[in-house]
Amino acid sequence: MKITVIDGQGGKMGRTVIEQLKKNHPALELYAVGTNSTATAAMVKAGADYGATGENPCIVAARDSDIIIGPIGIVFADALLGEITPAIAQAIGSSKAFKILIPVNRCSHYIVGCREAGLGEYIRLVCEKVDSLL
Repeated sequence: MKITVIDGQGGKMGRTVIEQLKKNHPALELYAVGTNSTATAAMVKAGADYGATGENPCIVAARDSDIIIGPIGIVFADALLGEITPAIAQAIGSSKAFKILIPVNRCSHYIVGCREAGLGEYIRLVCEKVDSLL
């Protein structure tokens, strides 16, 4: 099973997801794709087995991943302060991968029905979902 974590900016969310998944499933192979080198480095440092940076790795990962995890902005063109290109958003949005999108109520969008919770709570829910898919 190919699990890809995609993040941008400082990679904090992706780093936290990878740390928790590796804590619960050390043998799990995780792919980290950052929209910039800082995000990729943070996720690799957290324990990702593979790392790549940029638009094309996002597109390629979307083609053959079984699960894609990241902030909800990865499916919105120009999100993450412009780091998500239209091509990235389209590739992830149309991917057959099961997508686990972490809600973030900022950057000019609000997710109705999504309760305000801390990152830790959302990461716990992400890990539970991954557990159910394994």
